Amino acid sequence: MIEIEQEPPAAAEIFGDRIDVARRFAEALGQHGEERGLIGPLEPPRLWSRHILNSAVIAPLFSGCVGDVGSGAGLPGLVLAIARPDVEWVLIEPMERRVAWLSEQASELGLENVEVLRARAEDWKRGPSLDAVTARAVSALRTLVPITAPLVRDGGELILLKGTSAGNEIEAAQKQLRKYKVTDARVEVVGEGLLDEPSRVIRATVR
Repeated sequence: MIEIEQEPPAAAEIFGDRIDVARRFAEALGQHGEERGLIGPLEPPRLWSRHILNSAVIAPLFSGCVGDVGSGAGLPGLVLAIARPDVEWVLIEPMERRVAWLSEQASELGLENVEVLRARAEDWKRGPSLDAVTARAVSALRTLVPITAPLVRDGGELILLKGTSAGNEIEAAQKQLRKYKVTDARVEVVGEGLLDEPSRVIRATVR
């Protein structure tokens, strides 16, 4: 039996009446994530604090229909879909084994607000139609902007989970931000007072 991090007290506050679904996902990912190549062997003991709550705490920032680029193990896409059943989520992931996992979990958890799309963001065929795009641990902002901004409608947002160097990433991506008409790029810290390590997002508007 793999040892999974004990659920932190903040989890119930963040997920509210969706906490039982979040627990089922945490158990499934903790027990099967490594064997399926989704997470590393060091992750189950910090699964809640480092991954699940880091993703879930940004859920209030979204509305409408949102794409998660490079959804992988479902961080943040599945976690956000659990926390926000009122939002439609398109999980965009090119790798077959990860797509299988995402589809299985969406079905087993009863997430009717999730569509799993096997594709690279560059192969998106639906034009600038999403209200927002998110991503976590995919690549630097200067690389993300060209593959995420074209998916977002005029006036929609990029809301990208980032680490402590988020401000530097904005500076390094100025050329791409201008080219793809992405404005008002800034760092927002979410979860202060709830999490020991609050989440950081780069948030910007697509024009």
